[in-house]
Amino acid sequence: MPFAVYVLGLAVFAQGTSEFMLSGLLSGIAGDLDVSLGAAGLLTSAFALGMVVGAPLTALAGRTWPRRRALLFFLGVFVAVHVVGALTSSYGVLLATRVAGALANAGFWAVALVTALAMVPPHQRARATAVVVGGVTVACVVGVPAGAALGELWGWRSAFWAVALVSVPAAIALLVAVPGGRSDDAPGVSARSELRTLGRPRLLLTLLVMALVQGATFCTFSYLEPLVTEVTGFGAGWVPVVLALFGVGSFAGVTLAGRMADSRPEAVIGLGMTALAVGWAALALAAAHPVAALALVPLQGALAFGTGTTLITRVFHLAPDAPTMAGSFATAAFNVGAAVGPWLGGLALGAGLGFRAPVWVSALLMCLALAGAGALAASSGAVRRNLTARRRPAPER
Repeated sequence: MPFAVYVLGLAVFAQGTSEFMLSGLLSGIAGDLDVSLGAAGLLTSAFALGMVVGAPLTALAGRTWPRRRALLFFLGVFVAVHVVGALTSSYGVLLATRVAGALANAGFWAVALVTALAMVPPHQRARATAVVVGGVTVACVVGVPAGAALGELWGWRSAFWAVALVSVPAAIALLVAVPGGRSDDAPGVSARSELRTLGRPRLLLTLLVMALVQGATFCTFSYLEPLVTEVTGFGAGWVPVVLALFGVGSFAGVTLAGRMADSRPEAVIGLGMTALAVGWAALALAAAHPVAALALVPLQGALAFGTGTTLITRVFHLAPDAPTMAGSFATAAFNVGAAVGPWLGGLALGAGLGFRAPVWVSALLMCLALAGAGALAASSGAVRRNLTARRRPAPER
């Protein structure tokens, strides 16, 4: 695996830390800027919305840039807005920096994915995707708890400074390691042609399945704290341990999927999604049993991120003539799930359905994803049958 692919993973680690770290900093931000906790929570929503909208827009704007230039530009903007965020005393400015940071993050993700795939042979594409996505899982294990600890020791601004500082060596490494080729592997293809490619029904269905899988993942992940304290019976001190277990499982799942999905992607997706649906239901039923909960949380993390990584690779496989825009749509689908899942979980909690309700919502979302995957498999089978019929020689007269 080229060193540059790991450099991309390092940059994604810094950006993933920024995306998720606010969960441990909201009280400090609200108190310092004299806003409500709900207003502070909007900073997370603004980032997610910026990722969804920004992924296709920034990829479209930078599709003809040299890859290295695009990556350095997006990372540079990301660093700059975190410096501004660390210095400002205005809630409005901080909110604007979160949106700008998300736009930069989305653009970086789109170019980073296609850059990683371009640097490896076809049989290592899933593994390269796993290294890049692995940066997010490492952020869950290391970056987010570290950001929370920094916020506790030196205030929330120190976490913003830390994200900016970690991004600097990543930028230097990108400058050295990443080739200066174009972001678009097919410079003769117009943006309109790329967008037309992304309108293929099988690709759109794959993106929908990806959003449902991620929605299920983040629906439960966002409400693990009340689940383990109110249902499992753990004290508050166990919450970071459970979150870290989820992150460790996620990293393991990404790593294993990266080694298996290049040769058997359909099996990884099919088995992974089925196991996820069963696993969320099992967690909802067994959440009151500490041993079962501690076993299921890392297992679900592994299945969720392993399956999600393979689905990202599948998107590129279905859109080989639109790599940059395909990466942006995959990024957008990932973040649609990350935004909608917690919202649905919050609705279930608000309806008084209990602390297990978000986990049941995750199971329901996975059932919908399985239905979508079944439709995708049926359409793939129909395409193969049509191709076989066309290749079959006509009967002799």
